[in-house]
Amino acid sequence: MKTTITTMIGALLISTAAPVSAETLRWARSGDALTLDPHSQNEGPTHTIRHQMYEPLIIRDVTGAFEPALATDWAPKADDPNVWVFNLRQGVKFHDGADFTSEDVVFSFERAKQPNSDMKELIGSITEVRATGDYTVEIVTDGPNPILPSNLTNLYMMDKGWTEANNTVDVQDFEGGEITFATTNVNGTGPYTLTSREPDVKTVMTRNEAYWGRDQFPMEVTEIVYTPIQNAATRVAAMLSGEIDFLQDMPVQDLERVNAVDGLVVKQAPQNRVIFFGMNQGADDIESDSVDGANPLADVRVRKAMSMAINRDAIRQVVMRGQSAPAGMVAPPFVNGWTAEMDAESSTDIEGAKALMAEAGYADGFSIRLDCPNDRYVNDEGICQAAVGMLGQIGVKVNLDAKPKAQHFPLITDSKTDFYMLGWGVPTYDSEYIFNFLVHGREAEIGTWNGTGFDNDDVDAMIKSLASNTDLAARNADIAKIWRVVQDEQLYIPIHHQVLNWGMSEKVGIEVDPEDQPKVKYFTMK
Repeated sequence: MKTTITTMIGALLISTAAPVSAETLRWARSGDALTLDPHSQNEGPTHTIRHQMYEPLIIRDVTGAFEPALATDWAPKADDPNVWVFNLRQGVKFHDGADFTSEDVVFSFERAKQPNSDMKELIGSITEVRATGDYTVEIVTDGPNPILPSNLTNLYMMDKGWTEANNTVDVQDFEGGEITFATTNVNGTGPYTLTSREPDVKTVMTRNEAYWGRDQFPMEVTEIVYTPIQNAATRVAAMLSGEIDFLQDMPVQDLERVNAVDGLVVKQAPQNRVIFFGMNQGADDIESDSVDGANPLADVRVRKAMSMAINRDAIRQVVMRGQSAPAGMVAPPFVNGWTAEMDAESSTDIEGAKALMAEAGYADGFSIRLDCPNDRYVNDEGICQAAVGMLGQIGVKVNLDAKPKAQHFPLITDSKTDFYMLGWGVPTYDSEYIFNFLVHGREAEIGTWNGTGFDNDDVDAMIKSLASNTDLAARNADIAKIWRVVQDEQLYIPIHHQVLNWGMSEKVGIEVDPEDQPKVKYFTMK
């Protein structure tokens, strides 16, 4: 059987690839980037691929610290706290040789605020971006925004001229299935250029010899061959056979096996990501359940009972093989606003859950569909399968529907799911990011991933005030108040904080990034 798998992988990875040299990084993970459009989707693996070719003004390095990218420095304007001044890196070229200037920055921010952009929540406080010179821009916010730089680390800069020339000024309508020039073509300023792109099959990138940071970073990888491999056994077989050098999604059941092989190593770190279930509490009736004329998820007692039915420690031990940390809130410990007390609030209590179900009028339970991805998070489908059995203990009969993330995510953003799995990383390291996407009621530019139907005007007002509150003690107090509402209303069912395991050949030198966003310019190759 191993010979068959290896032969198949060889055909997939090698037959159409360029000759492998010591400088080629053969990289695999479970899923592909959803799109290459820089502003279409705010999703981890999608950002990871784009980071090799596009750049923001600021990035985070492998430790999570800020590092200048296309901006060399930034600070609030001395005489106006509503304005941040960014000085841009000079002499930077796009891949086609065009100069990077402030005109491209203004254009990119305007594009990122379009309705189809999944990045608009990050820059909702920005009222204007203006060029004050070829290499200086001023970003104006609606009131002082002390954490603005944190919102910009995944906001990529595009070449205005190239975008206009290729009729791709409008952000791709991903949910509508639109394909544009920017979804499969790239003209960035980043360390690698796009050589070829076969979505869900293979993406090849080549070192940008004209990159502005060519002498500042190791840049030892000359070619990247990125191959999504959904099947866990196939990914591990590729690692063991030496056909890939770097495996980003190591199956937890194979960690010891891979680590025991000479020439291979597994590196581990806590991830800035939490995995949870969302529930549609806002609808009067829902389609995916067995209850006619009512929505059982609208009753907080039902939501709390479902949370109490989940045995997070069993998931940690059995499904995750110890590679997770049970969660009680939908914020990772990295994030401002997280507390150990709230993170310990979720507990398993089957009898208590049954009592709540009966009190809510659902002693006999009900059935409901659970929508789950099968190629995005570590053991995502396995977690959902475990939850099916756990919820069955309190009479909630779950019909599991697992599908690739490209089909799963639009169910949430288009309000076509009532019960779903989602994972959330927080690149800003601040609770405002979570609230903007997952708690605020859905509006044109905010709350786009809030599939719960929760909509509270008072909470929304507090969330919006966070962007301009420079009294950090008062701001943190508001964050705590919002979290208390999220917890008391059981908006989500937290499952666990994810742990990262990267498998790699010993010739690959890189440490695990808590954002799960390896940037190949930092890699060394022995």
